[in-house]
Amino acid sequence: MALDAETFSLLLEATRRLVDGVLIPAEAEADRTGDIPPAAQRAMREMGLFGLTIPEAHGGLGLSRSEEVRFLFEFCRASPTFRSLIGTTVGVGGKAILLDGTEAQKTHWLPRIARGETIVSFCLTEPDSGSDAKALKSRARRDGDHWVIDGSKRFVSNAPHAGLFVVMARTDERVTAFLVPADTPGITVAPPWKKMGQRGAQVADVSFDGCRVPADAVLGGEAGIGRGFNTAMKALDDGRLHIAAVAVGLGRRLVEEMLAYARTRRQFGEPIASFQLIQAMLADSEAELAAARALVEATAARRDAGEPVTRDAASAKYFATEAVWRIADRAVQLHGGYGYMNDTPVERLFRDARLLRLFEGTSQIMQLVIAREMLRDA
Repeated sequence: MALDAETFSLLLEATRRLVDGVLIPAEAEADRTGDIPPAAQRAMREMGLFGLTIPEAHGGLGLSRSEEVRFLFEFCRASPTFRSLIGTTVGVGGKAILLDGTEAQKTHWLPRIARGETIVSFCLTEPDSGSDAKALKSRARRDGDHWVIDGSKRFVSNAPHAGLFVVMARTDERVTAFLVPADTPGITVAPPWKKMGQRGAQVADVSFDGCRVPADAVLGGEAGIGRGFNTAMKALDDGRLHIAAVAVGLGRRLVEEMLAYARTRRQFGEPIASFQLIQAMLADSEAELAAARALVEATAARRDAGEPVTRDAASAKYFATEAVWRIADRAVQLHGGYGYMNDTPVERLFRDARLLRLFEGTSQIMQLVIAREMLRDA
């Protein structure tokens, strides 16, 4: 259920104030320290951003997909490092519970998630299985009224902060999703990886060694056994649309930085904005950004209408993330030598942008998904 127009407008206005007054000023600190400043985390919780897409009945805001992407266009003018803290909660992790959880699982977890009390991490990728998700080796075996999970997961977003892991593991030859509280014995979270960009968004490996969970930890209950891969793919459609919207928001910020610099930086006695080659960079960036936004909005509308969007979500993710990478490259180029310096926002945003072409499916996997869906429809 969508918010009424006035309430949603107020949310967007509050988001702009949060971005400009709190998040953008905190970007450099998050990049330097490798974690999001507590004041920024607190501000996001107070706004209810961890419950963006959780239904109002479970304490969330209940945004539609169209509203979610419009929110992200505003929110992700700040570095996507901030989005990552709420991303797996409103994205693949929380969506998995919302899509396929039992009523008891939804009632137990969703209000905690919406309040920002429980951060959710999604555990699919492994050391030997990234794009090839079906090759995962983690296993869960039945032991009376419990399941015992063994395996290792790689690049788990928010793992050091997580209160709940959504874990994909093999049960026989099928994949099952499990809801595993982070304080369950047998879980080890490794130190966070040191990353190129989005440094405030902590990512770590997680190991499960004889990790015992009750039978009702299976996502969807007994009916959910063997359905984990299907759950992951459904959640990833929304996740890919989500990342496409993130790219649009980041692209808007980069264009703003380019415009501000081009209007104030002077060369040969005049602002560089008066030079046609600079104008070409601005025009190319604006045109690509407009196309990406239109594609994301159209896909979100189809998703809200209940239509299948696997191809459209992959197209949106592919086009928007490739576009923002080109925009980020132009932004550095337009800034000249200053664009290569650490204290210039575009240098940091350039590094942040690079990840968007990798997670929730690489650009190459998106191409395969798009082509597969085209051939299937034909």
